[in-house]
Amino acid sequence: MTAGAIASGYQGPPELTVARAFTSWTLDAPVLAAVLVAGALYLAGVRRMRRTGGHWPAGALAAFGGGLGVLVIATMSFLGVYQGVLFYIRAVQTVLLLLAAPLFLALGRPVSLAIAAQPRIGRRVEALVASRPARVLTFPAITALAVVLVGFILYFTPWYEAGLRSDLVRQLTYLALLAPGWVFFWTLLRVDPVPRAYPYLVALWVTGVEVVGDAILGLAIMADQNLIAGSYYRALARPWGPGLRADQVVGGGALWLLGDLIGLPFLAAMLIQMVREDDREARVVDAELDAADAMSAAAGPGPAAAGAGATGAAGPAQPWWESDPRFTGRFRRPGGA
Repeated sequence: MTAGAIASGYQGPPELTVARAFTSWTLDAPVLAAVLVAGALYLAGVRRMRRTGGHWPAGALAAFGGGLGVLVIATMSFLGVYQGVLFYIRAVQTVLLLLAAPLFLALGRPVSLAIAAQPRIGRRVEALVASRPARVLTFPAITALAVVLVGFILYFTPWYEAGLRSDLVRQLTYLALLAPGWVFFWTLLRVDPVPRAYPYLVALWVTGVEVVGDAILGLAIMADQNLIAGSYYRALARPWGPGLRADQVVGGGALWLLGDLIGLPFLAAMLIQMVREDDREARVVDAELDAADAMSAAAGPGPAAAGAGATGAAGPAQPWWESDPRFTGRFRRPGGA
């Protein structure tokens, strides 16, 4: 600790440098325990599936492991060491917990794994997912609003400062950030069973709303003339790094820019899902058309068809997409009913 830090009464970690950003780590026992339990349960489910001859995608396993890794980095790397000292570090931590970790955890498809690996538990999970409360609470407007509001409530109420002063409140804050983020990505990505599958166009609109909400939150923090948790940071008397006002401005910018950047892999994941869904629908339609053609060829021309051929009075055949319920309404003839 430097002489200036001793004179100011500062008792926090030393000045953050590039080297310390790579070497500073702390132990957060509750988070570590939660990560180990979640990872063990996930691996046990994958192992159970493989023992019974099932297959689990390596990509889903990697995504879930990545989500747990982001959780560890956000809470136990230099971000965890300096989250109580620098406003902008806590802002980066907030983005990782609210958006990055939930995105990768949702891509890990934990709901599908629980249903496939543990049929008894899976039936209960399926019933819960299909319940009316789940359909209401996972309505896209509600999930997007929850993700946006949790940030505003955190930064513009006493909650933020309470999390700096109390370990229990800090741990509960981690959970309060992870939960709405995971529900948001779970329902929109649709890689797991969901209460209701909304069109991907809805997901794109909702994502746009969330991105705008991140920008408004960041700008509001940057423009706020009052220091958030000012009494705490003044009492901390940090003798190094940016000033308190500059620290808050940088933190607001981090919330804005990082939130938008994390939206890019989310949009990429949604586009991949859209392409895969279109491919599945195309294969189903092709199989149905092939089956219909095979049945027609096996049955041969009927009397009505023969009569129509003799008189030339048969009308044009109706295109298949006008009668397929999956496409009815998309393609109609002008003036059609």
